[in-house]
Amino acid sequence: MKRAAIYARFSSDLQETRSIGDQVTICCEYAHRQGYIVVRVYDDAAVSGASLHGRPGIRRLLADAEA
Repeated sequence: MKRAAIYARFSSDLQETRSIGDQVTICCEYAHRQGYIVVRVYDDAAVSGASLHGRPGIRRLLADAEA
């Protein structure tokens, strides 16, 4: 079976924390329909997307992908 990782984030304190959960749910449903198994979920909450600095979730995803 094909494997997938999910990365979810929101950028400001004005958004709700459930935004990440909603993104993950939608992505998991899509992955399942496409025949993928989700092996890991990464996230960054209330962090700007302008750079990788200060975004530990995306840095972990990239490190895991390299490994």
